[in-house]
This record gives sequence, C-alpha cells and structure tokens, in this order.
Amino acid sequence: MAGHSQFKNIMHRKGRVDAVRSKLFGKLAREITVAAKLGLPDPAMNARLRAAIIAARAENVPKDNIERAIKKASGADAESYDEIRYEGYGPGGAALIVEAQTDNRNRTASDVRSAFTKSGGSLAETGAVSFMFDHVGVVAFDAKVADADTMLEAAIEAGADDVRSDESGHEVTCAQEAYGEVSKALEARFGEPRRTALVWKAQNIIEVDDETGEKLIRLVEVIEDQDDVQNVFVNFALSDALMEKLQD
Repeated sequence: MAGHSQFKNIMHRKGRVDAVRSKLFGKLAREITVAAKLGLPDPAMNARLRAAIIAARAENVPKDNIERAIKKASGADAESYDEIRYEGYGPGGAALIVEAQTDNRNRTASDVRSAFTKSGGSLAETGAVSFMFDHVGVVAFDAKVADADTMLEAAIEAGADDVRSDESGHEVTCAQEAYGEVSKALEARFGEPRRTALVWKAQNIIEVDDETGEKLIRLVEVIEDQDDVQNVFVNFALSDALMEKLQD
C-alpha cells in the first residue's frame, strides 16, 4: 500500500477539473454496478458493493448516482464487463499491477499497452510481477475512532493479520478470504471506515531516485487516465523531497 497511497492524494489534487472528476465518477459507478451484479444488490450482504459505495462517498459522488449504478446492475440492458489484470514494469524496474473492467478486451489491452510504452514502461505476462505482491483486504479508519491498542485488539478479534497505526489513521490488513467478515466486524464497532478494499500490497517497497520517481508518476497517471482502468498498484516509494515538489 505504501508505494501506492503515498502519492495517490497528490495525483488527485493536481487536477480536479470537471473532466477528470467526471471520469472518476464514471469509474466508481462502474465498480458499483459490477459489484452489485456479481453479488446481492444489498451492501450489507455484499462486501465488495459496500466497499465500492464507501469509495464513491469518499469522492463525493452524489447519492442519486450511487443508487442509479446499483439499479443498473439488475436492468435488462445492463452492460457486461470482464475484469482483467495487467502486469508490467516501469522505469527503474518498478513493478505495476493494473486492474481494469472492460466490455472490449482488445481495446483495453491496446490502450494499456500503449500507456506503458509511451511512458517508458513495458507490459509483461500475467504473473510476471504479481508474485511480488499479496492480494489482501484493507480496512482504514481515521485516527480519532480509537487508540492504537484498541484498534489492534479489535482487529485481532475480527480475524485480521496486521494493523498499522499512526497520526494519519489506522490501516488494518487481512487475508482476502477473511475480508468480508473483518470489514463487517470493524465497521460494527467503529462505524463506517474511510476506505475498504481488496488491494495488491507489495511485499517489498523499492526506493527510486527523483528522476525515476517523476517518470513513474507520469506512467501511473497515463495508465490511470485510461477509461477502463480501475486501479494501479505499485511497489516503489518516492523521496520526501519529490513528495514536497509534487505538492507545490
């Protein structure tokens, strides 16, 4: 997570123009529709749908948009999306995992490959980098909901594997298989989390120099700009100096 979330908010702050926001809303709505179609349309009984709704709320997606996306899943004209994972390398040997949802596999594969190539990366075979990541559930809360010891105790009782707590908040990690039960138990105790999702968490984070870091940021931005791309996970960290530069 560190390599991904470290700069995620910076990238979002860089350009909250209407077009960018509209594209983000569309991707969030698509995930809600896919989650509702794959499971029950009730977020209380569908962990993935619940996570998608929380993500949409965090980005201030209107309630009407969320409800429409759920209803769309049960409609006769509901689109059918395939979920695809792409893996590749960026400058400096950094590893990237790209999750996409598409109604046209050929188009999406071409778009993702082009995004990698034009930004100094290369698309690899499935499995080429995923062995360097763990597919886990993450449930994150604001620091104010509990102290570190209370959160750790609750997470252990819920069946989680790890908790990281600092002034920015609590991040609970659990096995993919336990994700639904863990997120439900923690939400029952602490209220709605600020984020909950299944993620690809890098086993080891690599350090990159600032020049490489800037190239990697551009690569991630170009990939995320593709309409069918939902998430990008990476295994690199940026220096404090580059973080400050990006925030300017």
